[in-house]
This record gives sequence, structure tokens and C-alpha cells, in this order.
Amino acid sequence: MQTSKDDAIKRLNYIEGHLRGIRKMVEDDAYCVDILKQTYAVQRAIEKFEQVLLRGHLSHCVPEGIREGRDEEVLGELEQLFTLSRR
Repeated sequence: MQTSKDDAIKRLNYIEGHLRGIRKMVEDDAYCVDILKQTYAVQRAIEKFEQVLLRGHLSHCVPEGIREGRDEEVLGELEQLFTLSRR
């Protein structure tokens, strides 16, 4: 679990740094296409961050919830996540 947490924090640090760079580009009136390329990179980084979180949830939290008898709650949460991901 610590590895997942470390990976998630590393990805967040990367995203934060990248966003600061994008802000600087906007402040410096950088070329719009160059800024957009950077925003796409941030979007991909966020997607990878979400994958890390979901993988950790599916491998740790979901089995634990089922063992504790919270099947309906766990399935409801997964359904919510699925619905949100499709918007």
C-alpha cells in the first residue's frame, strides 16, 4: 500500500509542477498551441494518477469491504465511480 501512496504523491507533485509551468506560460503570453500541448500532458498525468488510486482501491479497499460484509456499499461505490467516469 505504501508503494501506491508514494506513486500517487509522486504523480501529484509532477502535476502540480506542470500546472505551475502552464501558469507561467500563460503569464508570459506563450504560444497557445504550446500551452495546449502542456494541458494535454497534465490531463494524461491526472488519468495515470486516477489509475493508481483505482488500482489501490480495487486491490485493497474493495476486498476488505467485502470481507467486512459491506458488499452492497462497495458495489454502490464502484457503480458511482463507473458512472462518473462516463460523464
